[in-house]
Amino acid sequence: MPAAFLVCLPLVALAATSGPARSGGVPDSGRFVRHTVRVGGVPHDYAAWLPPGHSAHGDWPAILFLHGSGECGTDNRRQTDVGLGPALQAHPERWPFVVVFPQKPLEDEDWEEREDLVFAVLADAVRREGIDRGRVALAGMSQGGHGAWTIGARHPERWRCLVPVCGYGRALNVQRRAMRLPVWAFHGLRDDVVNPDDTRRIVAGLREQRRLNGLDPDEVRMTLFPEANHDSWDPAFASDSLTTWLVERLAKPRTP
Repeated sequence: MPAAFLVCLPLVALAATSGPARSGGVPDSGRFVRHTVRVGGVPHDYAAWLPPGHSAHGDWPAILFLHGSGECGTDNRRQTDVGLGPALQAHPERWPFVVVFPQKPLEDEDWEEREDLVFAVLADAVRREGIDRGRVALAGMSQGGHGAWTIGARHPERWRCLVPVCGYGRALNVQRRAMRLPVWAFHGLRDDVVNPDDTRRIVAGLREQRRLNGLDPDEVRMTLFPEANHDSWDPAFASDSLTTWLVERLAKPRTP
């Protein structure tokens, strides 16, 4: 089977476009909220997307999203301005998840060096926003795609599935540790920042490990966009098929 393939799935009904009304009769179309968490005594701000109809008393599936190097900082805004954030605002009805956006302060450190921040933010969002901690997907783009591969492999028990976009990593480490996780990886074939062969190698390794261990290799998917450069996150997060796939993976009971 070729390493790269495009997948088209029918769109399932996810949520009503308008959703319940907020106070004053304004339709609930989803919104960002901003919070602060302390890590080692140091305050760090993060954002969370609350989908239409959200209630903190619910039991919500969630996505933790790791941004790229260009969105590093402490403004608590940039990480929601590129990648998944704009897709949520454009089509909130497609994304029936709480989405958590930590912000890594420094560009010259990898996400795995900030695991304490990632998990502190997730724990705080679980407490505040009614997230089911057993139904969380890990996604990321570019440097955050590397973070999704690496943190996903280091802690596979914490995630239901992975969505790395234009990411990179050590194929050998990822394929051994993350082989039981469903994956949908994306990359642009014209990417001149991160070589799409990085995604090809990791996906091929994961699929082979699944075959060797009696697992379905088709639970590891890859979509390569022929005309996309490094910004493959735009077509990736515009995909109805991706949201359908996430709904299915986050709705299933956890298997041994």
